[in-house]
Amino acid sequence: MRLISICPSNTELVAYLGLTEQLVGVDDFSDYPATVNALPQLGPDLAIDIDALEALQPDLVLASLSVPGMEKNIEALQARNIPHIIFNANSLKEIAQDLLTLGKACGVEQRAETVAAAYLHCVAQLHSIAQTIAQKPTIYWEWWPNPIFTPGQINWLTEISAIAGGQNAFQDVALASVQTDWEDVVQRNPDYLMMAWVGVAFERIKPAHLLKRPQADTLHAVKMKQLHVMEEWLYCRPSPRLLEGALKLAKLLHPKEYAHVQLPDFL
Repeated sequence: MRLISICPSNTELVAYLGLTEQLVGVDDFSDYPATVNALPQLGPDLAIDIDALEALQPDLVLASLSVPGMEKNIEALQARNIPHIIFNANSLKEIAQDLLTLGKACGVEQRAETVAAAYLHCVAQLHSIAQTIAQKPTIYWEWWPNPIFTPGQINWLTEISAIAGGQNAFQDVALASVQTDWEDVVQRNPDYLMMAWVGVAFERIKPAHLLKRPQADTLHAVKMKQLHVMEEWLYCRPSPRLLEGALKLAKLLHPKEYAHVQLPDFL
């Protein structure tokens, strides 16, 4: 099949199913595995060049609704009757289902079942360890700085926080993504501050951006030097790669308890 992925997380789903060689085009932000960098790039994931996409004659386009604004891409695909699948996972379990859906569409159902099972087994292993941890620090995740957006209850980062032995400071808000303000963060006074700005180059995210905010120096996380810049690609894309992020977080929060855990060999 001639596959096109127009979202980084979808490109990663393709990789985990061993289908990367079937990709003929990707969005500008897809960067894993590294071999996709040689493929035609069709624009940023919020503004795909549909003419260029159609010219590549795909058998199937892997679209997404993971970021507000992606609806325009899907409307364009529908208008031209280009075959496509839409992925929109908000939970770790839904990511496993995405693997199965893609595997069925591409004729690699057995591979998809194997990968999904290994992925869910690792999630369960991390969860089991987390259940033994009594003191679970609160974590503030910053997805976007102005206005502030942070993941809420219905989000994989809340699950990742939990299986890593922590808890999302905004897990009480029944939304996938929460728009809030800095005063709210200060009042919650989290134990850890995690900066993972979506779509911003990793090297451009500096702790100084956060530390200059009002009352930042009063926060427990700042006093304890528990402010970290985290890789967007390990925490903000709904693909099995989130497990790598989860384990990294777990070993940061509780290095002894998670020291023996290793990721499954997917690829």
